[in-house]
Amino acid sequence: MDFIDYYKVLGVDKNASPEQIKKAYRKLARKLHPDLNPNDEEAKKKFQQLNEANEVLSDPEKRKKYDQYGKDWQHAQEYEQARQSGHAGFGAAGQDYSGWQQYTGDFEQGDFSDFFESLFGNARGRSRSGGVKFKGQDFHAEFPLTLADAYQTRKQTFTVNGKNIRITIPAGVEQGQVIKIKGYGGPGVNGGPAGDLYITFVFREEGPLRRAGNDLYMTYPLDLYTAVLGGEITLDTLGGKVKIKVSPETQNGTKIRLKGKGYPVYKQEGKFGDLFVTFSIRIPTHLTDKQKELFAALAKL
Repeated sequence: MDFIDYYKVLGVDKNASPEQIKKAYRKLARKLHPDLNPNDEEAKKKFQQLNEANEVLSDPEKRKKYDQYGKDWQHAQEYEQARQSGHAGFGAAGQDYSGWQQYTGDFEQGDFSDFFESLFGNARGRSRSGGVKFKGQDFHAEFPLTLADAYQTRKQTFTVNGKNIRITIPAGVEQGQVIKIKGYGGPGVNGGPAGDLYITFVFREEGPLRRAGNDLYMTYPLDLYTAVLGGEITLDTLGGKVKIKVSPETQNGTKIRLKGKGYPVYKQEGKFGDLFVTFSIRIPTHLTDKQKELFAALAKL
């Protein structure tokens, strides 16, 4: 696995405070969000890296492991367990090396990470002496959501390897956000703990709403007569239907802001972004002769 400098991804210093990390993430998320770059694969890749970096650096425990172990931070528990066991058996001369691969998880024989090599030494041709416990394989799964699904906190039950898992999905989850369910991965080795299940939330594009940060954007097709004369329209928002007044002589491309009608702020109950509506004036078609005469009369006036 190639090393990704999460600090560089977020554009912050290694001594950055949690507030600075949060601010940097929000700024870049608005810029790189897939909804704003629908055909840009590079932006999509950077957005995924951005979410990965934020998920690690915004968590004090994960950040500590990342700072200590770099790209191998997810294997910190195994390394610590091996160290505590005194590296027993890893340098036993003349012993058979067979069976080692089953303990290396994502590592392949002959392709150990630099950290793994420095911790256990070059283990080729040598073996473990048994008794070293290793965590089971982590499982990864994607969970599809719509903006409406994530508008309110809700419970969700699904099955993994015959086990029913009930999770709470908080309102305001992010695209690409990952949650960990401890112990629902593969079985451990030599009595080690089971791996974990990582669930990544993936949003499906559905409906007229598009998201950037906690703000939502939509284009509303406004008929010509309401645009000219003014009137009242009803908008479908995530929180329900909202009636708004349209001013007379509203121009094509006019934008209005509905405060507090946007996307919920993650883990801040009762707080929402704003909804921005852009009016697109619809020109009437299939006019009758009488309607054309009336428009012609208006043109002369």
